[in-house]
Amino acid sequence: MANPARPQLSYNAVWRWHFYAGVFCVPFVIWLALTGTIYLWKPQIEAWLDQPYSHLPTTGPTASPDAQVAAALRAVRGSTLHKYVLPEQPDEAVRILVTKDRQDQRVYVDPRSLAVLSVVSEEQRPMRLIFHLHGELLAGAFGSYMVEIAACWTIVMLLTGLYLWWPRGRSGLAGVLYPRLAGGRRVFWRDLHAVSGIWVSLFALALILTGLPWAKGWGNYLTEIRQLTGTARGPVDWTIGGKPPQAEAMSGDHAEHGGMAMPRAPIAAGELARVIATVRPLAVAPPVLISPPMRPGAPWTAASDAANRPLRSTVKIDGRTGTVISREGFAQRHWIDQTIGYGVAGHEGALFGLANQLLGTVTALLLVVLAVSGVVMWWRRRHVGLGAPIALSRPRLGAGLAIAILALALYLPLFGLTLVAVLVAESVVGRWMPGPAIWLGLRASLAPR
Repeated sequence: MANPARPQLSYNAVWRWHFYAGVFCVPFVIWLALTGTIYLWKPQIEAWLDQPYSHLPTTGPTASPDAQVAAALRAVRGSTLHKYVLPEQPDEAVRILVTKDRQDQRVYVDPRSLAVLSVVSEEQRPMRLIFHLHGELLAGAFGSYMVEIAACWTIVMLLTGLYLWWPRGRSGLAGVLYPRLAGGRRVFWRDLHAVSGIWVSLFALALILTGLPWAKGWGNYLTEIRQLTGTARGPVDWTIGGKPPQAEAMSGDHAEHGGMAMPRAPIAAGELARVIATVRPLAVAPPVLISPPMRPGAPWTAASDAANRPLRSTVKIDGRTGTVISREGFAQRHWIDQTIGYGVAGHEGALFGLANQLLGTVTALLLVVLAVSGVVMWWRRRHVGLGAPIALSRPRLGAGLAIAILALALYLPLFGLTLVAVLVAESVVGRWMPGPAIWLGLRASLAPR
């Protein structure tokens, strides 16, 4: 009679882990889905915000790049040039990034009148705030760790949810691939939760895994592994824990953020114009960020900051002669960097254009539906304490499951650490704290006499 009971015990144990993962993850899932959806539409939002600087009167000759930079430096006294954003259209304001006290300011300069139209701190730009809200909860390293832990346990929630969803002795696709609408509220919410979960799980797992390189714990873990295995080739071009690990060597959006800008060498007159003349025919994917040399005699750098990272390239140019010293494209990067680059571009909705943005938006909205329907189900079912499924017995771990958990813990160290912490806490509470144990579902409540 022992064998027939095992599936029920296993199902109950999986349900418990699914429940606890959901209790912790649901607030993060909703938050990350909403902030992530906003960030997916970054190109359109920033284009709308920059409308006042996109179509300026075109009367009069264009001032030299040196004069444009000088106007930006006058607008922020005591600053130095960090990056010159190559204008894409002749009637748009020139964006010039200048650094003062290790903080970047974006200066919008009329290329003809040299009027300063606006000065904005890079870290206070709306989409940078959304970036920090999404990846760090505006709490720095601590927030990054919390988001990473939530991502790890969301993977557990999704995998255990798939196990619970798996049809057992059911005929037809109702309640499996689409919700039943005529079974009452309980059936409706159950089906809405299960069906939205099955449709979103694959894409949600892809979003989580492609977002891990930004996390402080996993990103540094990957960096250490690559150093040990000799697979590191040059700096990465994504942030880790909100700050670039090698800011000065990096190109792209993140090199000028986080207060990481470094001092630059004095700029010789005419060199910037010479570099621009060299870069324009090279068809570097826009936006193109031109950085002055770090020391006298060093080359200038023109780097693509394209949202679709596989299009990015970096060009080194001799400012005295305009000669191209080197050019490195995405294909020259290590295959690990290429893989992550594709993943990051897909995560940000830039890999395959509008369709990528729509797919990411639908995935995020389904995650919200999944989270909300789970909360409704919990609220309707709970009776005692937190409402967790009662622990019927300690589940038996087969070799396959044990290996899978170990592999997941090695791939996601914060999952392994928090799993051990949860198991220890559960053991302590279940053995010595009867009140909290009943509230958490570790013990059955005693019926009144």
